[in-house]
Amino acid sequence: MILFIYQYLSSLGIPLHSVFTYSSTRTILAALSSLLCAIWIGPYCIRRLYALKTGQSIRVEDCPLLAELHQKKKETPTMGGIFLLFSALISLILWMDWRSSFTIMLCLLTLGLAVIGGIDDYLKMKLKNSKGMKARTKFLMQLFITLGICSYLYIPQFTQEDFLHPPIAKEWVKRSKTEGEWKVLNTQQYMGYYFVPFIKKPLFKLTGLSLVLGIFLSVFVITGSSNAVNLTDGLDGLASGCLIMVAVVLGIVAFLSNNKEMARYLNILYIKQSGEIAIYLFAVIGATLGFLWYNGFPAQVFMGDIGSLSLGGIIGFCAVLLRRELLLALVGGVFVAETLSVILQVGSYKLRNRKRIFLCTPLHHHFEYKGWPETKVVIRFWIMGLILALLGLVSLKFQ
Repeated sequence: MILFIYQYLSSLGIPLHSVFTYSSTRTILAALSSLLCAIWIGPYCIRRLYALKTGQSIRVEDCPLLAELHQKKKETPTMGGIFLLFSALISLILWMDWRSSFTIMLCLLTLGLAVIGGIDDYLKMKLKNSKGMKARTKFLMQLFITLGICSYLYIPQFTQEDFLHPPIAKEWVKRSKTEGEWKVLNTQQYMGYYFVPFIKKPLFKLTGLSLVLGIFLSVFVITGSSNAVNLTDGLDGLASGCLIMVAVVLGIVAFLSNNKEMARYLNILYIKQSGEIAIYLFAVIGATLGFLWYNGFPAQVFMGDIGSLSLGGIIGFCAVLLRRELLLALVGGVFVAETLSVILQVGSYKLRNRKRIFLCTPLHHHFEYKGWPETKVVIRFWIMGLILALLGLVSLKFQ
């Protein structure tokens, strides 16, 4: 919106400073806007959620000790992701370029996953249990949204630069020790690249009909990331803090990918308009920090599925757009570990005659069962997340 206003006033001959056209300026302002918005509207939303009696449902079937450990959380309202996402979307509307396909896709994905999470939270509140929507139904709805958006990225006819055009990238190809040139990649070539942290060249490339596999790989990353953050959201501030670190790394990668010289220097893809991805990621960071203001121990509000499913999907989709899916797996190692703990637990329970590997899953509950205070679990998981985030940033320099 700000860009439209700037261009309109400029067309009238009104002299304006061009600072608002820079993605770096808009990135900073997006983070500040969403942070202040979340802190400002947080108390009102929390009061409304208390009035609606959206208390957190606690699992007691397979982990009865949780009812005792989290008894004080029973009346704490959930669905706090409403004001978190509202703040991020306000920044999107204000500071992002609505002519970019990145803006439209990120907005649609956020709203789509928010609807799924909101329905799930509503059912949990209505039924007064921790089950909510059936897992299969929720997964199919996620697949429907992510498959639609990912398919758009691979449509062959979108090969000319146009409004709402899927992104075009450029790769710096060295022809000698001192000289090189940019190789322009169309959407299909660009989306077929898969990179590994610490390695310069793509791990592999998909072309032709094999790009169909690329669609499903992208869908897997987005839905997997969405559900991984959802599983991690079980302690005060845990998912919020870890997600901020992942978003910072991806935001920096997006910002660097938008600059030809930095992209060439770091041997990463130059992705046109990827600065819009950075703007939205930092808007999410600001909104999550504002939410953490009320979600830190002892939490006044919980994120709920409306927040965790959406935020997980956002970082997964941004990793897909940046071709950094494996970097996401590295910097989001806490989310990966939480998800693997659930998979291993379920597999062991079914295949080993109801034997369990962990005392309770996801992994953070296992450490609670071992006697760790909640704050210790959260802080140590944050430290691990920070270490992995730093490794992710270092990997850019080693390419």
